[in-house]
Amino acid sequence: MTLREKIAAGRFVVCGELGPPQSGDDEVIRKKAAYFRGIVDAVNITDNQTAIVRLSSIASAKILLEEGVEPICQMTCRDRNRIAMQSDLLGAAAMGIENVLCLTGDHQRFGDHPEARSVFDLDSVQLVATVNRMKEGYLLSGQEMKKKPDFFIGAAANPFAEPMEMRIIRLEKKITVGAQFIQTQPVFDLDRFAEWMRLVRSRGLHTQCAILAGMLPVRSARALDYMQREVPGMRIRPEYLQRMRDSATPQEEGVRIAVEIITTLRAMEGVRGVHLMPVMWESITPRIVEEAGLMR
Repeated sequence: MTLREKIAAGRFVVCGELGPPQSGDDEVIRKKAAYFRGIVDAVNITDNQTAIVRLSSIASAKILLEEGVEPICQMTCRDRNRIAMQSDLLGAAAMGIENVLCLTGDHQRFGDHPEARSVFDLDSVQLVATVNRMKEGYLLSGQEMKKKPDFFIGAAANPFAEPMEMRIIRLEKKITVGAQFIQTQPVFDLDRFAEWMRLVRSRGLHTQCAILAGMLPVRSARALDYMQREVPGMRIRPEYLQRMRDSATPQEEGVRIAVEIITTLRAMEGVRGVHLMPVMWESITPRIVEEAGLMR
């Protein structure tokens, strides 16, 4: 079964995430694929994350397909205009890549080419609408295609940014124009996430698309400190910071925290799955999935 079919069947799904290399070395993707194959339902391929040049998301997704792992191709609005976006999407469809996650993209000033010109011809809501229009068989120009792609459309949401009500409105816009699944920012504040989910349920949004809660396993207190200081919209429960600082084995503590959070998320009404983001720690994925009781 594909990710789309599993969600339609009501299964609690697990997605992973993989960062491509800063080179054309396909073996990096193939090696990392082994950490996800048979463990998760699909794997996100980031699109030049943090505005740093990496092997393209579409090429990496094709390599994952060859390795027997279902990919989710990320596409950001930062680097392409609507012509390039639609062209790349058609290329992805031609290679059998159907899952697309539509994102705004990190600003180039945070990356290794701060002097680069950003594009942002479309925003993430408009990109979702564009991919949905292509599913219907039309380009944005109105040109009808002889063969329409069958995309499964995803988008992102940040339950922790202020004001919360505006974040819910933006989420609803994405769902209205075609988002079929939503992946959230990492959850380190369960109370805040529960409140966000309450608002999601109050509008019935959880019945219109699949909400996949983000989970980022960490190996050190320093990583949590950095995220709290530097990542906009990130909220971390003080308890987790203290546990990581006090632990003699922070990596083990990071795994325990990840499993605890996943267990709570799994029991939360409206959450249809989790999205694991093991940044530079892909090898921990099988253990977390197994200890959380989610092994296939």
